[in-house]
Amino acid sequence: MRILVTGGAGFLGINMIRKLIQKDIRNIVSLDIEPFLYPEKDIVKAVSGDIRDPDAVSRSYEGVDIVIHCAAALPLYKKSDIYSTDVDGTRVMLQQAEKSAIERFIHISTTAVYGVPDHHPIFEDDRLSGVGDYGKAKILAEKVCLQFRDKGMCTPILRPKSFIGPERLGVFTLLYDWALDGRNFPLLGDGKNRYQLLDVEDFCEAIYLCMVRPRDEVNDTFNIGAKEFGTMKEDYQAVLDDAGFGKKIVTLPDKPAVAALKVLEFFKISPLYMWVYETASKDSFVSIEKAESKIGYKPLFSNKDALLRNFRWYMKNTSSFVKTGVSHRVPWSQGILKLAKLAF
Repeated sequence: MRILVTGGAGFLGINMIRKLIQKDIRNIVSLDIEPFLYPEKDIVKAVSGDIRDPDAVSRSYEGVDIVIHCAAALPLYKKSDIYSTDVDGTRVMLQQAEKSAIERFIHISTTAVYGVPDHHPIFEDDRLSGVGDYGKAKILAEKVCLQFRDKGMCTPILRPKSFIGPERLGVFTLLYDWALDGRNFPLLGDGKNRYQLLDVEDFCEAIYLCMVRPRDEVNDTFNIGAKEFGTMKEDYQAVLDDAGFGKKIVTLPDKPAVAALKVLEFFKISPLYMWVYETASKDSFVSIEKAESKIGYKPLFSNKDALLRNFRWYMKNTSSFVKTGVSHRVPWSQGILKLAKLAF
């Protein structure tokens, strides 16, 4: 069995590749525009290319049985890149999958497709509205997947909550950096909202289940998240406690804070985008009952477990963070929020 992982050089991609290797799968291909510079490079066939490029996609499909489609343009990318990568790139991938008679095409979507719901938990058949261009583009990408599913292709769609774990940086750098510097950390709202996360190890196991479980069980759409989670204040306080400085979560009135963050985002001096600040003070959790019952999903990590695993890796590796960017595997520039840290 040969497995193609798109975005194999990214945070989810490399974690999925390592999961496959743990499962004794050695015939793995990575397709990514970024170089594959991991210790596993001698095991993985790395194809350098863009999922929007039919030639690169065609090269990556040679001998492939299953595709795990992780590649995406994330919310901090330019609007044009988000739509062309997440929608058009997914269509290119599926067109080649159809030509190559791929057994399964596992599409990684997001719970951002639900927008800001008016009820919880959220179920897979709830209304899709999308937050920002990223959430809206992912809805369109799912529609493309469903078109190919209707033609007979096996196209499981997974909607994960924000997933974290060792090597995850991105927006979580804010929490970890402030905790390590001995600062209090601000949260929008009263902090009593329940905000579900997901450990990347649990997510990779869910993807693997979609590879190996019977076709009629997996050819569906599934929410994936932690089973155990508390309030935002409780879960984030665990990181400050682990840092050992006696610092606390500080809650801020959400309406004025959101208004200020919108202005900062407009002037591109804050890394926080709509999906983060519009949902940070609200409940955000999905039902995972369908994944539990249909594919046997059994998450091992709570929110606190996942945050602490990630934070402890962060503490050991701060000296290796040499650049910032817009992906999950590098710290995001804090912009003006680096100055705001001095007030906490």
